[in-house]
Amino acid sequence: MSENRNKVDNPFFARFWTFMANHESEALRKLRRENLAGLSGRVLEVGAGTGSNFVLYPTSVEEVVAIEPEPRLNAIAGRTAATAPVPVTVTDRTVEELEPSAPFDAVVCSLVLCSVDDQEGVLRQLFSRLRPGGELRYFEHVASEGARGRMQTLVDATIWPRMFGNCHTHRDTERIIANAGFQPQSSRHEWQFPSWVPMPVSELALGIAVRP
Repeated sequence: MSENRNKVDNPFFARFWTFMANHESEALRKLRRENLAGLSGRVLEVGAGTGSNFVLYPTSVEEVVAIEPEPRLNAIAGRTAATAPVPVTVTDRTVEELEPSAPFDAVVCSLVLCSVDDQEGVLRQLFSRLRPGGELRYFEHVASEGARGRMQTLVDATIWPRMFGNCHTHRDTERIIANAGFQPQSSRHEWQFPSWVPMPVSELALGIAVRP
């Protein structure tokens, strides 16, 4: 693996996320599968984690370049790549460090845009990596309204990001996607837990946006 300029090192989160990935509900796997449905060509996946998406890629995908800079998660993702139905290359580089290449046909973001420092900056980088007409497929925690939104603001300002890999729960991710130049095509919101459960990461957005 390469030497990262911006080292990502989250041992607690890596253990937590590995546990969660090993116990992911079928409802979440269904959303992951939907997020990847119909993809083809070359795909860039950002924040691959343990590689939960890999086995779900359709065989119309020719290649996946999967970014995971956390070393413990990267090692697991590398092993998971061997079980994928399509070729997957796992890299420890960040989006900013990724070497130039031919434009990708699609970018996949799954539960990762909550954790990047500069959300719009990363999305603009991803925009530049896509061919015209290429798709951003996103499956992300997003800001809620009302009492849950106030709880998200509180946890984001306290211990949550430090414990959970820089996760910020109260982000208007879909607005930032549009600000970065993408054109929204479809979007809907789902709930990871019932709406009455007081968890800050309950509301999820599943959508497609394209580079004009």
